[in-house]
Amino acid sequence: MLVLSRKKGESVVIQNNIVLTVLSVEGDNVKIGISAPKDIDIYRKEIFDAIQDNNQSAAMDIKTLQTAILEMGRESGSTE
Repeated sequence: MLVLSRKKGESVVIQNNIVLTVLSVEGDNVKIGISAPKDIDIYRKEIFDAIQDNNQSAAMDIKTLQTAILEMGRESGSTE
């Protein structure tokens, strides 16, 4: 992890096209502005984690469904 100190108004540039700027510092709160191309998704970490968890749950549900379908196929095939 890279750790930097920045003051209000100072910025950090990532890969030539993402700019993080410190807008204000008030106690424990830091406001950061992010300039990035529209095709780059930007999420708060807790939202990103929730999306990842939801995607993982959906993937597991698909696997469960596929397993159930295969089992149904085996059961119907054995009765013929």
